[in-house]
Order: sequence, then C-alpha cells, then structure tokens
Amino acid sequence: METNNNKTILFVTGAFVTHHCWDEWKVYFENLGYKTVAPAWPFKDGNAAELRARQPHDIDLATLTLTEVIDHYAKIAASFPEKPYIIGHSLGGMMTQVLTNRGLARAAVAIHSVPTLGVFPYEFSFLKAGWKSLGLFTSLKKTYLMSFKDWQYAFVNGMPLDQQQKAWEQFTIPESKTVARGGLTSAAKVDYDKPHPPLLLTAGSEDTIIPAHLNRRNFKRYKQNGSVLEYKEFPGRNHFVLGQPGWEGDAKYVADWIAKH
Repeated sequence: METNNNKTILFVTGAFVTHHCWDEWKVYFENLGYKTVAPAWPFKDGNAAELRARQPHDIDLATLTLTEVIDHYAKIAASFPEKPYIIGHSLGGMMTQVLTNRGLARAAVAIHSVPTLGVFPYEFSFLKAGWKSLGLFTSLKKTYLMSFKDWQYAFVNGMPLDQQQKAWEQFTIPESKTVARGGLTSAAKVDYDKPHPPLLLTAGSEDTIIPAHLNRRNFKRYKQNGSVLEYKEFPGRNHFVLGQPGWEGDAKYVADWIAKH
C-alpha cells in the first residue's frame, strides 16, 4: 500500500456521537502512513460528559442546520493541498455522499450511511430508532439526547451490557433536531446520475437504525455510469461499527479498498 503522508483522510462524524468515535480509526490509518483529521461538528468540540452537561439548553447546537454542518466539512475538505479521502459514518456517511457529489473527495467511503434524499427509509427499525430525533411537537431550541434504552436498540444491539454502557458514557451526546430534520430536505440531495469519484458504501447485517436493506437501496439509487461504485455488507455488524469489537476487520477492508483507488 502506498504510504504517502501527503494523502489525507477526512473522517466525517454522524449524529448522536462525539467525533472521538474515530480515535482508534485515526491511529489505524496513521499507522498506514496517512494523515487523518476528524473534526467535530460546530458546537460539539468537547468530550461526551461536557456536551451532555449542556443538555437540553445548548441553543447554538439546537439551532444548527444540516447545511451548516455539510458546509463546515466542505470548507475543511477544500483546505487541503490535494483532495482528501473522505470516510463518514451514519449521517456522516450521507454527508460524505453529498461532499463526494460536490467533487471534494479523492475517493470516499460511506459507512452505514443515512439515506440521501430520494431513498425513502420505510424500514420499521429505522423509524423506531430515529423518529425521536426529529423532535416532533417539541421545541427546536432544545437539543435531543438519545436515552440509554434507545442507544441499546439503535447502536449497540447484540453487545454485552457492560460494553453498551461504556459506549454510551464515552460517546453519546446531545443532538440538533434541526440537523435531523435536514435529512428530509434538499440539503441531503445528490445527483445520482452525475459521474463521481470512487465511492464505497458499507452496511452491517445487524444494524437496526440503518439496516442493510436500506443501504443496498441507497447504493442501487446511483446510475451505473462508469464511475467506481461498490457495496459491501459485513456480517454481525451493528451501528456501533466504529467501536464494536472486531472493527479492525472493517477498517482493513476500507484501507485495502482505498489503496486500489
């Protein structure tokens, strides 16, 4: 594998979790010779305990929009001397698809991606796991914090209780309902017919909030136009794929795929 320190990987964080969910992935890819960055969202630059202490009265975060988050990462991607590889998870995966559509990536990987606009998520588990984040009939000036019970269902299903609790304490943070609602707007739109840099979409067989079937439909929505487009489903993986025991296997697959492109 080419190990050129001028090659940068930009990690894009999803909803509900701190950007420190990428810490082990950063070390993994840095050991392969890449530079890596995993910037926090605006108003999320802190550890999980600090950010939870602001719940639910962090108005700056509460009023943040999806467009602002995407533009935040777009500005970072455009700041490098060369286009970065962009790797995003969950809502960060959807943002990665948008950034790739803008031509900002050298190549990109969307891990268990929230569907882009035009891929209707009718799966029951998606609706059950994610509908509360929309905050229907609640104040948009207050943030939403996923409960431990909802975290168990949406992210860490199938893991031992102690690992579920540790992951919640370490990573779960308040979220902007306006960002969640942004996934239903043109902010989440991509041109599926447009040629694009190499793009890999991955899924997990045990993911409840972004089930594999939804990921496959996201993948199939793209037009086969000669652009490199690939899909990979991993058995036994839930939505906490970045920290679930065995994550190194997913990271290796991604690293090998990047090396080809």
